Amino acid sequence: MLRHASLLIGAILAATAIGLAQPPLSEGPYKVLKTSRVGGEGGWDYIYADTAGRRLYIPRRGSPAVEAADSKPAVAAIPTRLTIFNLDTLEPAGEIAGVGGNGAAVDPASGHGFTSSRPVSMFDTKTLSLIKTIDTAPAAGDGILFDAFNGRVYVFSHPTKDATVIDSKDGAVLGKIDLGGVPEQGVADGKGMLYVVMQDAQGSVTAVDAKTMKVTGHYPFGDTGSCNGLAIDVKNRILFAACARGAHPPDVPAQPTMVVLRADDGKILANLPLAGGSDGAVFNPATMEAFSTHGNGTLTVVKEKSPTDFEVEQNLQTMNGARTVTFDSKTGHLFTMSDERGPVPTPPPGGGRARGAAVPGSFTILMIGK
Repeated sequence: MLRHASLLIGAILAATAIGLAQPPLSEGPYKVLKTSRVGGEGGWDYIYADTAGRRLYIPRRGSPAVEAADSKPAVAAIPTRLTIFNLDTLEPAGEIAGVGGNGAAVDPASGHGFTSSRPVSMFDTKTLSLIKTIDTAPAAGDGILFDAFNGRVYVFSHPTKDATVIDSKDGAVLGKIDLGGVPEQGVADGKGMLYVVMQDAQGSVTAVDAKTMKVTGHYPFGDTGSCNGLAIDVKNRILFAACARGAHPPDVPAQPTMVVLRADDGKILANLPLAGGSDGAVFNPATMEAFSTHGNGTLTVVKEKSPTDFEVEQNLQTMNGARTVTFDSKTGHLFTMSDERGPVPTPPPGGGRARGAAVPGSFTILMIGK
């Protein structure tokens, strides 16, 4: 997701510039319970809650040192590492040097964790040490999913439009699945089916049989695209796809949209407005609510009143840039993250997206709940 985040954010900013109307913030049961300014420099993308192990994993991307030139000062190197926090207190719990990537996933049975780096890193969650790296070339890791149904990890790749399948016990590559589009977030139903949302301009979800590693269906969204978040209500077999660009008439700005559809046949049940362009979604089966986080610092809560009736329950202010999300099923808490940014510089010649530099030490984790 980080590799193509600039494209997504650019699209969101462009839509905002032409007058994108967003739902107003609203009162509701959710609030930011805690903010933890943990600091640390480097890029970031996905955030992952290991509910069983009570840990929170955030890969941080490093960068090389830059020598001083003209009026620009030297920039120190930033190390690549996997940062780990206590899921209950958000206190630092360790890190693994050299292990980066975009996202992380953990198999609680084997105690093995994986990051969607290139090559994929396999690590021990008890000793917090690297076990080995796994070559998945030419695929480049982005989203990642662990499925307890058969103990497999799925690493999604934008450029090759596929998923690499890895055995979580020994890290063996079992094969690759052609997904037919640019994959983002994936979810599993726990019974042998996977669903992956596509980031393409014409959005869709691809259904995959985990037993055969074969695609069984493509569910198109019509004119709704740039989808990055996907969540599932396993009991009622309903998918929630969070998209940055909703269907709209030619002269009306695009509205970020939550597409609600049936997992078994792709029938669209509802299209609901989101408060911003999404980069992640989760579902809480205890409260029957889906959540979508957005780069403009908002979170939208969608209530499943029945398997055919859905409504936006709340739009919550979080933190600007807090665009990805994870869920702790034990506490019902949501976690997102961001950093503070300095002044926006002059856009580069020929156009493009300008973004302020990260404020040192400002990286922050947010805990959200009732």
